[in-house]
Amino acid sequence: MDVSYINPFVRATIDCFKTMITDQILPLTPSLKRQPFSCYAISGIIGLSGEAQGSISLGFSMPVAVKVVSDMLKTQINETYPDLPDAIGEIANIIAGNAKKELSKFNLSISLPNVIIGENHTLAGEGGAPTILVPFSSGSGDFMMEISLKTK
Repeated sequence: MDVSYINPFVRATIDCFKTMITDQILPLTPSLKRQPFSCYAISGIIGLSGEAQGSISLGFSMPVAVKVVSDMLKTQINETYPDLPDAIGEIANIIAGNAKKELSKFNLSISLPNVIIGENHTLAGEGGAPTILVPFSSGSGDFMMEISLKTK
């Protein structure tokens, strides 16, 4: 997997959290996903097609998702807030839009985000492609970016 496809999403995530959520985040050491399961309660997923096929996802525990969205909206919400999935999708959309600016030379198309909700849901990567995990530490709590791309 070419790191030039990954770094724009890391930078876009940092920028999104800094400007929209006013939270400084720190990417931690990336690793290869070796087990097919994760422990997320809500994930925003962005599909990629073109010179690379796969997905980028942001996975959160519910308390971290609630804190992130509360900070973004500048009002306290809870897990039953009806627009929580939309807000997680909007964060994924902002990240995709910002990353796409750097990825334009790769002739990529980026889908609208999808949001999955459910305790301990599993995200499967692109068949035959490795999945890179990029953990982030933030004032709102830790979350994970999963990048699974099959490049030409």
